[in-house]
Amino acid sequence: MNNTIFINIFRFVLLILTQVLIFNNLNFMGFINPMVYVIFFYWYPIKGNRALFMVIAFLLGFIIDIFSDTMALNALASLTIAYARPVLMRFCFGVNYEFQNFSFKNTTNIQRVTLLALMVLIHHLIFFSLEILSIAHILLILKKVFATGIVTLILCTLFSSLFSPKSE
Repeated sequence: MNNTIFINIFRFVLLILTQVLIFNNLNFMGFINPMVYVIFFYWYPIKGNRALFMVIAFLLGFIIDIFSDTMALNALASLTIAYARPVLMRFCFGVNYEFQNFSFKNTTNIQRVTLLALMVLIHHLIFFSLEILSIAHILLILKKVFATGIVTLILCTLFSSLFSPKSE
């Protein structure tokens, strides 16, 4: 139990530092800034305390907001992902998600990438919709969501394959 807590604290701090120091300073094609901290919601333990998860999601988003000067947009998008995570997991993994012995090791790569893609899509849709805050600019919102989302998904999938325990 303590090992899991230590790993989650380490991931939390490392993702904040990575996002703030590296990825917030990247500017692919002038507007693409990957938001790799979204992978924290994928890595968080499945059977963890949900109320604590919501608080941690808010803190993660809020700390990123402080350093990014984004006026609580990351906090709101992070809270939404934390709240929607059980529904997304039920959608991706079906009834198997409900069982006590459920593990990511028992799922296919397609299911895991689908979960990550849905999390990234919802996060970015909320973030950029509130950032632009105008339905007249729907094409700009969609352009940012999909361009940033694809780069974020590629990086999160890469991080997941590099830093997650190997399934035999």
